[in-house]
Amino acid sequence: MYETQDDIASVLTQLFEHSDILITKLVPELFQSIRNTPLETTDPTNALIERAIAIIHAWNTHAQAEFITGHPRIGEVKQLSVLSAKEQSGGLSAATRLETPPEVLRRLEHLNACYERVYSGLRYITFVNGRSRAAIAREMEDKLQLGHPLETYPDGPPLNEPVTESLICVAVNSEDWLNELKRAVDDVGKIAKSRQKSLGL
Repeated sequence: MYETQDDIASVLTQLFEHSDILITKLVPELFQSIRNTPLETTDPTNALIERAIAIIHAWNTHAQAEFITGHPRIGEVKQLSVLSAKEQSGGLSAATRLETPPEVLRRLEHLNACYERVYSGLRYITFVNGRSRAAIAREMEDKLQLGHPLETYPDGPPLNEPVTESLICVAVNSEDWLNELKRAVDDVGKIAKSRQKSLGL
Protein backbone atom coordinates (compact mmCIF):
# COMPACT_ATOMS: atom_id res chain seq x y z
CA MET A 1 0.00 0.00 0.00
CA TYR A 2 1.26 3.48 -0.93
CA GLU A 3 4.06 1.93 -2.98
CA THR A 4 4.17 4.69 -5.60
CA GLN A 5 3.97 8.46 -5.63
CA ASP A 6 0.74 8.19 -7.62
CA ASP A 7 -0.79 6.06 -4.84
CA ILE A 8 0.16 8.66 -2.25
CA ALA A 9 -1.01 11.60 -4.37
CA SER A 10 -4.37 9.94 -5.03
CA VAL A 11 -5.08 9.54 -1.32
CA LEU A 12 -3.63 12.84 -0.14
CA THR A 13 -5.70 14.88 -2.58
CA GLN A 14 -8.78 13.43 -0.89
CA LEU A 15 -7.54 13.75 2.69
CA PHE A 16 -5.99 17.18 2.18
CA GLU A 17 -6.98 19.76 -0.40
CA HIS A 18 -5.22 19.60 -3.76
CA SER A 19 -2.39 22.11 -4.11
CA ASP A 20 0.81 22.48 -6.09
CA ILE A 21 3.01 22.11 -3.02
CA LEU A 22 1.24 18.89 -2.06
CA ILE A 23 2.12 17.36 -5.43
CA THR A 24 5.59 18.83 -5.94
CA LYS A 25 6.97 18.71 -2.39
CA LEU A 26 4.89 16.70 0.09
CA VAL A 27 4.25 13.63 -2.09
CA PRO A 28 7.89 13.01 -3.10
CA GLU A 29 9.18 13.67 0.44
CA LEU A 30 6.55 11.37 1.92
CA PHE A 31 7.33 8.69 -0.66
CA GLN A 32 11.03 8.81 0.23
CA SER A 33 10.23 8.75 3.95
CA ILE A 34 8.09 5.62 3.52
CA ARG A 35 10.84 3.93 1.51
CA ASN A 36 13.28 4.65 4.34
CA THR A 37 10.87 3.80 7.18
CA PRO A 38 7.72 1.87 6.17
CA LEU A 39 4.38 2.85 7.67
CA GLU A 40 2.90 0.76 10.45
CA THR A 41 0.42 -1.65 8.89
CA THR A 42 -2.56 -1.79 11.29
CA ASP A 43 -3.87 1.57 10.06
CA PRO A 44 -1.61 2.69 7.21
CA THR A 45 -3.75 5.64 6.16
CA ASN A 46 -3.75 7.12 9.66
CA ALA A 47 0.01 6.55 9.75
CA LEU A 48 0.29 8.26 6.35
CA ILE A 49 -1.51 11.34 7.68
CA GLU A 50 0.66 11.51 10.79
CA ARG A 51 3.85 11.11 8.74
CA ALA A 52 2.69 13.82 6.33
CA ILE A 53 1.94 16.29 9.14
CA ALA A 54 5.33 15.60 10.74
CA ILE A 55 7.03 16.29 7.42
CA ILE A 56 5.08 19.53 6.94
CA HIS A 57 6.03 20.73 10.44
CA ALA A 58 9.68 20.27 9.48
CA TRP A 59 9.36 22.58 6.46
CA ASN A 60 10.32 26.23 6.61
CA THR A 61 7.49 28.58 7.54
CA HIS A 62 6.99 29.85 3.99
CA ALA A 63 6.34 26.32 2.70
CA GLN A 64 4.03 25.51 5.63
CA ALA A 65 2.03 28.68 5.00
CA GLU A 66 1.77 27.84 1.30
CA PHE A 67 0.48 24.38 2.20
CA ILE A 68 -2.33 25.58 4.49
CA THR A 69 -3.53 28.10 1.91
CA GLY A 70 -4.45 25.08 -0.21
CA HIS A 71 -7.49 24.81 2.05
CA PRO A 72 -10.46 27.03 1.19
CA ARG A 73 -11.40 29.95 3.40
CA ILE A 74 -14.21 29.35 5.87
CA GLY A 75 -17.40 30.59 4.26
CA GLU A 76 -16.33 30.25 0.64
CA VAL A 77 -19.08 28.72 -1.44
CA LYS A 78 -17.50 28.54 -4.90
CA GLN A 79 -15.05 25.91 -6.15
CA LEU A 80 -15.22 23.91 -2.92
CA SER A 81 -14.43 20.23 -3.02
CA VAL A 82 -17.35 17.97 -2.13
CA LEU A 83 -15.75 17.20 1.24
CA SER A 84 -15.05 20.84 2.08
CA ALA A 85 -18.62 21.81 1.20
CA LYS A 86 -19.98 19.08 3.47
CA GLU A 87 -17.64 20.01 6.32
CA GLN A 88 -18.46 23.70 6.13
CA SER A 89 -22.19 22.97 6.15
CA GLY A 90 -21.99 21.22 9.50
CA GLY A 91 -21.36 17.77 8.07
CA LEU A 92 -24.70 17.48 6.26
CA SER A 93 -25.05 16.00 2.79
CA ALA A 94 -25.97 18.17 -0.18
CA ALA A 95 -29.55 16.86 -0.02
CA THR A 96 -30.13 17.80 3.60
CA ARG A 97 -27.85 20.77 4.34
CA LEU A 98 -29.40 24.14 5.02
CA GLU A 99 -28.19 27.24 3.22
CA THR A 100 -25.93 29.42 5.33
CA PRO A 101 -27.67 32.77 5.98
CA PRO A 102 -26.19 35.52 3.78
CA GLU A 103 -25.32 37.66 6.78
CA VAL A 104 -23.13 34.83 8.13
CA LEU A 105 -21.31 34.57 4.81
CA ARG A 106 -20.79 38.35 4.75
CA ARG A 107 -19.40 38.28 8.28
CA LEU A 108 -17.08 35.38 7.46
CA GLU A 109 -15.78 37.16 4.37
CA HIS A 110 -14.89 40.14 6.55
CA LEU A 111 -13.41 37.97 9.30
CA ASN A 112 -11.17 36.19 6.78
CA ALA A 113 -9.89 39.58 5.61
CA CYS A 114 -9.32 40.62 9.24
CA TYR A 115 -7.49 37.42 10.07
CA GLU A 116 -5.26 37.65 7.01
CA ARG A 117 -4.48 41.26 7.94
CA VAL A 118 -3.47 40.29 11.49
CA TYR A 119 -1.66 37.06 10.51
CA SER A 120 -0.06 38.05 7.23
CA GLY A 121 0.63 35.07 4.96
CA LEU A 122 -1.68 32.69 6.85
CA ARG A 123 -5.24 31.52 6.29
CA TYR A 124 -7.71 30.68 9.05
CA ILE A 125 -7.96 26.90 9.26
CA THR A 126 -10.06 25.08 11.82
CA PHE A 127 -11.39 21.56 12.31
CA VAL A 128 -15.10 22.28 11.83
CA ASN A 129 -16.19 18.93 13.31
CA GLY A 130 -19.89 19.34 12.54
CA ARG A 131 -20.19 22.97 13.67
CA SER A 132 -22.10 25.59 11.69
CA ARG A 133 -20.48 28.48 9.87
CA ALA A 134 -22.05 30.83 12.43
CA ALA A 135 -20.23 28.95 15.21
CA ILE A 136 -16.97 29.25 13.29
CA ALA A 137 -17.57 32.99 12.86
CA ARG A 138 -17.79 33.33 16.63
CA GLU A 139 -14.60 31.28 17.02
CA MET A 140 -12.81 33.61 14.60
CA GLU A 141 -14.10 36.67 16.43
CA ASP A 142 -12.79 35.26 19.70
CA LYS A 143 -9.40 34.56 18.10
CA LEU A 144 -9.22 38.15 16.87
CA GLN A 145 -10.75 39.57 20.08
CA LEU A 146 -13.67 41.10 18.19
CA GLY A 147 -17.34 41.51 19.02
CA HIS A 148 -20.19 39.27 17.87
CA PRO A 149 -22.51 41.41 15.67
CA LEU A 150 -24.35 38.37 14.28
CA GLU A 151 -25.93 37.90 17.71
CA THR A 152 -27.83 41.19 17.36
CA TYR A 153 -28.23 41.27 13.55
CA PRO A 154 -29.77 43.31 11.95
CA ASP A 155 -30.11 45.79 14.82
CA GLY A 156 -26.54 45.63 16.11
CA PRO A 157 -23.20 46.83 14.79
CA PRO A 158 -22.40 46.50 11.06
CA LEU A 159 -21.06 43.15 9.95
CA ASN A 160 -17.98 44.77 8.38
CA GLU A 161 -16.62 46.17 11.62
CA PRO A 162 -13.91 46.75 12.58
CA VAL A 163 -12.21 48.37 9.60
CA THR A 164 -9.62 45.84 8.46
CA GLU A 165 -6.86 48.44 8.20
CA SER A 166 -7.35 49.41 11.85
CA LEU A 167 -6.17 46.02 13.11
CA ILE A 168 -2.65 45.56 14.44
CA CYS A 169 -0.57 43.05 12.50
CA VAL A 170 1.23 40.24 14.30
CA ALA A 171 4.88 40.10 13.25
CA VAL A 172 5.60 37.29 10.80
CA ASN A 173 7.64 34.54 12.48
CA SER A 174 6.86 35.92 15.95
CA GLU A 175 5.86 33.42 18.63
CA ASP A 176 2.16 34.25 18.20
CA TRP A 177 2.39 33.89 14.39
CA LEU A 178 4.30 30.61 14.61
CA ASN A 179 1.82 29.20 17.14
CA GLU A 180 -1.03 30.04 14.79
CA LEU A 181 0.78 28.38 11.88
CA LYS A 182 1.36 25.24 13.96
CA ARG A 183 -2.29 25.15 15.03
CA ALA A 184 -3.40 25.44 11.41
CA VAL A 185 -1.16 22.57 10.26
CA ASP A 186 -2.36 20.41 13.16
CA ASP A 187 -5.98 21.15 12.26
CA VAL A 188 -5.32 20.12 8.65
CA GLY A 189 -4.26 16.79 10.14
CA LYS A 190 -7.47 16.57 12.20
CA ILE A 191 -9.53 17.33 9.08
CA ALA A 192 -7.66 14.61 7.18
CA LYS A 193 -8.33 12.01 9.88
CA SER A 194 -12.02 12.92 9.88
CA ARG A 195 -12.09 12.53 6.10
CA GLN A 196 -10.36 9.17 6.41
CA LYS A 197 -13.23 7.92 8.57
CA SER A 198 -15.96 9.33 6.34
CA LEU A 199 -14.33 7.85 3.21
CA GLY A 200 -13.51 4.52 4.84
CA LEU A 201 -9.86 4.70 3.85
